[in-house]
Amino acid sequence: MKLSYQRLATVSLALGLTLVGVSLLSVTLGSVTIPTAEILSAILQKLFHQHSRLSSEEQAILFDLRIPRIFLAVTVGMALSVAGASFQALLRNPLADPHVLGVSSGAALGAIISIILDLQFTLGTSVASFLGALITIVVVYFLGTHGKAASTQTLLLAGIVTSSFLSAAIIFLQTYLSGRQLQQITFWLLGDFSSIDVAHLGWIFLAVMACILLIALVSGDLNVLITGELEAQHLGVNVKRLKRSVYLLAALLTGLAVSISGSIGYMGLLVPHIVRMAFGNDYRLLIPASALAGASFAVLADVIARTALAPAELPVGAITALTGAPMFIYLLRRTRWEAV
Repeated sequence: MKLSYQRLATVSLALGLTLVGVSLLSVTLGSVTIPTAEILSAILQKLFHQHSRLSSEEQAILFDLRIPRIFLAVTVGMALSVAGASFQALLRNPLADPHVLGVSSGAALGAIISIILDLQFTLGTSVASFLGALITIVVVYFLGTHGKAASTQTLLLAGIVTSSFLSAAIIFLQTYLSGRQLQQITFWLLGDFSSIDVAHLGWIFLAVMACILLIALVSGDLNVLITGELEAQHLGVNVKRLKRSVYLLAALLTGLAVSISGSIGYMGLLVPHIVRMAFGNDYRLLIPASALAGASFAVLADVIARTALAPAELPVGAITALTGAPMFIYLLRRTRWEAV
């Protein structure tokens, strides 16, 4: 089926405007409410190096806390949503997601080990998270492969078992820690957008965008792959190379997201499924749409986490689990497995 550029542009524009609207809502709401008009004026004045009418406290809240936090949420939402859509294409299963497959747990374990070892080199936690995610997906693929064929259901079960094992390993490490390290690890497990490393966030955002672009470039081949591996091979797709490349990119996206926000579950399950129901199953549209919708969902989840029980703050992972877990149950109870 041919995808028109007009449809791609229309959907992308609509989702982009949604992201802008949700971001304005996020930057406005909080313990200190700043009117939207003043926010837009302050941003323009900042860009043109003019004096802002906001107080120094409001400027600090806006430019040092809220805007970087939105940037962080956008980065994580894009990464996890596209990773989820990619895993669903590779496994041809709507239940596939970095959290369910154990990839998020593997990335979290890698990040925790880097915290325990106190790795101080640049992007040390990101590298450890990626390695944890990559090793996990290799193990899951090995466990779910019988001979030369891989059953999608078996891969999914292998991911669930691996995730349980990694969760137990994380709990084991927690029993030997106390004080500051235990607090850091607790934040990783809950999922949190409050700890912002501005110095590294820009590089991680660029890496996430590069991975999404590379996956988007092979989205046409993913459309062919979901019809079946044999059919894809007959149509000229190098299935082995495609799967290896997308597995690697999806693992990298998951590792990058976990390294800056901790383990946030079900975002990679919920967002691609909603996008698929709204706009169809063409991965040439699904990948960019999932990225934009995932960014909006992450920002909105952060708004709820910050304001639902203000002044207390909920973990973002709790909000995504409350919405994602019912979706997982719904998909699990469908009368038959369907290719996605």
